[in-house]
Amino acid sequence: MTGRLVALDLPGGPGFVDALQRLWDAGDAAFPVDRRLPPAAKVALIERMGAASVIDEFGGHTSGVGAVPVDAGDALVVATSGSSGTPKGVVLTHDAVRASAVATSLRLEATTGDHWLACLPLSHVGGLSVVTRALVTGTPLTVHDGFDAAAVDASEASLVSLVATAMQRIDTTRWRVIVLGGARPPHDRPANAVTTYGMTETGSGVVYDRRPLDGVELRIIDSEVHVRGPMLLRCYRDGTDPKTDDGWFATGDLGDIDDNGLLRVHGRRGDLIITGGENVWPEPVEAILRRTPGVIDVGIAGVADPEWGQIVTAFVVPADPTAPPALDELRAAVKDELAAFNAPRRLVLVDTLPRTALGKLRRSELVVRS
Repeated sequence: MTGRLVALDLPGGPGFVDALQRLWDAGDAAFPVDRRLPPAAKVALIERMGAASVIDEFGGHTSGVGAVPVDAGDALVVATSGSSGTPKGVVLTHDAVRASAVATSLRLEATTGDHWLACLPLSHVGGLSVVTRALVTGTPLTVHDGFDAAAVDASEASLVSLVATAMQRIDTTRWRVIVLGGARPPHDRPANAVTTYGMTETGSGVVYDRRPLDGVELRIIDSEVHVRGPMLLRCYRDGTDPKTDDGWFATGDLGDIDDNGLLRVHGRRGDLIITGGENVWPEPVEAILRRTPGVIDVGIAGVADPEWGQIVTAFVVPADPTAPPALDELRAAVKDELAAFNAPRRLVLVDTLPRTALGKLRRSELVVRS
């Protein structure tokens, strides 16, 4: 038995939640659409995912071409963030959605007396999983159409999922728990903020404060993090299954697990910079430079160099473009905390950095223009 894939092109709110529930009741699966996409890109993505129809503010209509059915039990198709290439359609079953909701709720000690607020983009698993978690567990839910600091502060909810940049704009003290995903959390995160590690293929976060959720297994193979658990994807929308025959998913992230079973993620395999034979991970360097006076935002990448192989390059958004920080200042700040080879050898000033909707840096787009 098969069902349809229906694209949900709706603003965040009760209408989105009602439409999702109706699709599930009918045996169909939902594909939440990124409403910030230009019209042509939106249509192309809906067609690439093989949606049979679209539900938007104007009602329902068929999509342009080639509807591809979903298998019985499929609940969602979620596009990957595209931080490392063209977005893929991740197929999540009802069983996977339920497993994720139960495991995260147990870890957070969430009850029906709590109240979830969803204010991240619903086209990404970090925002969508708040909605599905509430539906599965019967927890009260409020959905905002995007993040607004004043509206978040005025909410009566007790649980919220945010990214670091959003958390820094709100009163964090009024929340029982803040689930923090997306980019690396700030060094001064509040005590009620729980850091998460996961991705679209894992159905949202599967590691909370470095410890795997109940039912989640971790292993390291050739320095790469592998995950196994009941909340993983069934397959991609093209039918390919990235898991091994015994259910392990290779994340593409490099990391290690300490003697206490705590996971430390270094970064994506392709993010590692090898300069003069030394390994440099960008994120620790970025964390230091974000605390450096005159720096609003920063991304670190390796740029090819005939002498060093790669040179550590800092792409910096200055607080004052007329008086940006100097390279020597940035190097000194890094060398105060890390080995000298981690310090950037080149500074590129930019107006903004390429990021996904959840704040993840599109590092592959950090290039030096000739």
